[in-house]
Amino acid sequence: MSLDTATVRRVASLARIRVEEDELPRLEAELNGILGWIEQLQAVDTSSVEPMAGGGNQALRMREDRVTDGDIQEKVLANAPDRAGAFFAVPKVVE
Repeated sequence: MSLDTATVRRVASLARIRVEEDELPRLEAELNGILGWIEQLQAVDTSSVEPMAGGGNQALRMREDRVTDGDIQEKVLANAPDRAGAFFAVPKVVE
């Protein structure tokens, strides 16, 4: 499979990418090269290859769902440049 200039132009339009006319031949060559690599990969017979071992079939260990970082409001607000009670105070951005 190979792409022509009109197809490259259409793909760029669908992807909302502005491509100048002088860039089309270079982009066409790059896309055709990528498609060539895909065709080479599809030609490889992988029917006798065992699946690779990985973490896909392993379940994650579950832990107890409990709060461990609560009641540290003063520590959190200690570095606040300005505070309003128990909250960070920030400059007004909408008038």
